[in-house]
Order: sequence, then C-alpha cells, then structure tokens
Amino acid sequence: MIWSLVKIIVFIAAVAALALGAGWLLESEGGVRIVVAGSEYTLDPLQSVVGFVLLVLAIWLGLKLMGLLVAGWKFLSGDETALSRYFERNKAARGFDALAEGMMALASGDGRAALAKAEKANKYLDRPELTNLLTAQAAEMAGDRKKAEETYRKLVENEATRFVGVRGIMKQKLADGDTDTALQLAERAFALKPKHEETQDVLLKLQADKEDWKGARQTLSAKLKHGHLPRDIHKRRDAVLALSEARQILDKDETIEAREAAIQANRQSPDLIPAAVMAAQGYVETGQKKYATRVLKKAWSVHPHPDLAAAFAAIEPDEDAAARLKRFAQLAKAQPNDPETRMLMAELHIAAEDFPEARRALGDLVETDPTTRSVTLMAAIERGQGASDTVVQGWLARALSAPRGPQWVCDNCQNIHGEWGPTCDNCGAFDTLAWKRPPNSEVALPGGSEMLPLLVGSAPSGETAVAVVDPSEPDDIIEAEDLGNPPSKAS
Repeated sequence: MIWSLVKIIVFIAAVAALALGAGWLLESEGGVRIVVAGSEYTLDPLQSVVGFVLLVLAIWLGLKLMGLLVAGWKFLSGDETALSRYFERNKAARGFDALAEGMMALASGDGRAALAKAEKANKYLDRPELTNLLTAQAAEMAGDRKKAEETYRKLVENEATRFVGVRGIMKQKLADGDTDTALQLAERAFALKPKHEETQDVLLKLQADKEDWKGARQTLSAKLKHGHLPRDIHKRRDAVLALSEARQILDKDETIEAREAAIQANRQSPDLIPAAVMAAQGYVETGQKKYATRVLKKAWSVHPHPDLAAAFAAIEPDEDAAARLKRFAQLAKAQPNDPETRMLMAELHIAAEDFPEARRALGDLVETDPTTRSVTLMAAIERGQGASDTVVQGWLARALSAPRGPQWVCDNCQNIHGEWGPTCDNCGAFDTLAWKRPPNSEVALPGGSEMLPLLVGSAPSGETAVAVVDPSEPDDIIEAEDLGNPPSKAS
C-alpha cells in the first residue's frame, strides 16, 4: 500500500517536472540555428530538444543495424554469434527432449523406441557419455548385442565413462558364459570403483567359482572396509574362504601351510565344522592332541556332527572300545540330549557289545525322531540282543522309508550335497550350505513302503519297516546280515 502510494507520488512529480520543463522551454528565447547546403534552419528551444532526442535515437538504431549486419556476416562465415548460440540452444533443447523420451521408453521396456530416440539425441547433442549409454542399454533391450558391445567399447575409451563400459561388457560376457573374460573385466571394474557393491559381489562370486580363495578374501575385506558387509558375517565368510584355501593347499601336499590356514579358519569361526575337523587334524599331526580335543569339543558344543566324532576318534586311533567310550563321554557332556550325541553313544556301546546300554542311550529316538541311522542302530541292537531275523529285517525295512536326517543342504536352492563346500554345486551361491534336515527328506520307494512288511517282516510296533542308510554315505545300504557288528564313524 505504501509502496503504491510512493510510486504514484513519483509519477506525478515526474509529469510535473516535464510540464514545467516544457513550459520553460516555450517561454525561453533564442534557439538553435542549423545551416545545411546554403539553407538555414532555426529551431526554438523545444524543437531543439526534440531534435536532439531524435538524433540520439537514429544513431542507436544505426549502430544496432550495423551490429546485425556484422553478426549475419560472422554467422555465414562460421563464427560464434548470438544468432548461432540461439540455434545451438534450440538444437540442444531438442536433443535433451529426445534423450528424456529415450529414457522414458527405456524405463517402459520399449527398446526399439529408446534406440531411435537415442540416435536422435546423438544427432542433436555432442554428449557421447550420455547418448552412448542410452544407446547401449536400448540396444541390449532390443536384442542388438553387437551394437550394444560396440557402444560399450566406445564408453571404455572415455575416462569419465570407462567404468560403465567395462561393467556393461562384463555383464555381456557373464550372459554368454565366458567367465574367464568376465573375471578379468570384474577385476578391472573393481580397480576403477572399489566401492561399487554390485561389482564386489560379482567379483567375489567369480573368484569363488575359479577357486581363487586369496583374491576372494581380498574382495571380502573390501566389502567390509566400505561398509557393505557386517563384521560378524565377514568373519564367518572369511573363515570359509580361509578353510577353502587350506583345502586347496592340502591338495598340493603343503601340509604345514594347510594346517596353519585351517587353524586360522577355526579361530575365526569355531562353529564351522570342516574348519574344526581340519584344525584338529593339523594339531594331531604335530602331536598336539590336547588342542585337537579342545577344538572338537568347542565345535561339538555348538553343533554336533558325525565328522567331528570321526575326527575325535582319530585322536586316539588305537584305543579299545572301553577306552574310547570313556573318552567320548567327555565330548557327549556338551550336548547330551542332541540326537547326534545319542546316536553316537549308542554306536559306541554297540561297538563295546553293551546292547542294553546302547538301547538306553538311543532312548525313544526311533519313535520321536526316526531317521535311517537311528532305526539302523535299533536293528543292530535287536540283533545284538538275540532278536529274530524277522524283527531285525522289520527294523531295516522301516529304515528305508524313514527320513535321511540332517545333511548338507543349500539354504538358497535346497539342493542336497554329499559333503560340505564353500559354494553350492547347483546354484553357485557362496556360504549357503548348512547341516540341517532337507525339506523333502523322505525316501521314495517304488510301489510304496506299505508293501515292505509282506517282503521283509514287521517291526515290533507293527509299523511299516525300513532299510538303513548312513546319512554321510548315502549310497551304502547296510544289510541285515551285517548288523552283528555295524559300522560306526566313531568306532
């Protein structure tokens, strides 16, 4: 409101000043005399002022016209001018519009339209780092692999877009199954951008597939350094890689290095069963049985496993059944109610021919949690206590349709493995093997397990019977005639 009032006052003052000035000029005497080609012109003061203003305006228009003529000449000769800049801005606007439309087409999955817009944008814009990237991705979506690779190679030539180009070619090589070239490109991409998480993951997987455990450990450390991996997970996976490196060294008969690597892996992740086994074997080879016992006991307290029992038995390979039973009692204290502990103690009592104690150790496991192994042990106990062949064969028949029990199962694809490995043989996932029950653990029998009692007899409870398979050796079936002295990992 006040500002509007001020503007009105200023306007009135200006008009008044002009009116006063015009009146003063009209009342003034004299003027300006101009002589042109013998003709004389006399202008009064007001006419003089108006003429002066018109002269200034004419000079200004003349200068502008001369500037326009000079700009036109420069434009025609190729020099940069305001006119050329106007056309350049117009061209750039059309190029960026085409680039935006191409990105929208790419996002909507229309590769052909995106490729056409990319070519149009490339025509109007001199920005290859933008248009080449759009062209490469559009060509990939449209199925033109050759054009996409050519464009990615152009991106590699530019330092600003080199990482994008290398990564694009790497993905193409992975899609083609050329893992050797993909590994080299992944290493180059990692050197360009070590913080890029996807590149770290691809490189780690390729290194694990190629069994480059040392390089994989360096990549894993980079993931931890740049905050892409929790410290506890890094510790576990680094232990897996250290163990894999130890196994590789062991295959080359470099036992000292393998032993040290296995011990390091066990220290990083004491619950890693293969690491505990290898570390214990390394201690046994150097006569450090006390350390081997400690390692296996600690691992057993976390997760009982048949391989740990076998390694514990190997500490004293020449001991008799009674001494072994006494020594294993210390191991069993850590997890006395675990099914693996109960089956282990039952095996040891069977080896010592103490069948009543073996039955007590096994308890009601065959009813509450039957597996091929526990039911096989029950068949051995029955044979040891003098049961008839019909009863023994009934237990064996029941074992055939019982679940296999815990096995090495991939958490990613649920594929079952005969032994532990750092990666899944089926899906290639890293550190996904876990000792657990598979989702479908029943053994399929042709014709149905309900026919077994007609063939081999019945179990004491009258239930359908089974055959006995050691879960760690799935191809070995124990025959009824061999149950007088059943095999055991611990005995």
